[in-house]
Amino acid sequence: MITVELPNVFCSATNPTPLLRIDATCRTVADALREAGRKSPGALDRIMDESGAVRRHVNIFLNDENIRFLDGLETAVPTDATIFVLAAVSGG
Repeated sequence: MITVELPNVFCSATNPTPLLRIDATCRTVADALREAGRKSPGALDRIMDESGAVRRHVNIFLNDENIRFLDGLETAVPTDATIFVLAAVSGG
């Protein structure tokens, strides 16, 4: 089982929980995020842009590794992985 942890602001009104358990077989991070989007409608739009790329203000970690330093959305996902989605904070 894959676990996807979302920031509270990415959760949908229909599924307000930030912790999603994915039972489907997911080959990549992108597959797991699509499954998470099915469980929490609207979350995927906050994570990825219209071209399917991760939005600039979003960081995604597979276990403790930022996927930007791995294979991005094509990073392979082990069945017991945790994917953390973090919204970057900036300002002053």
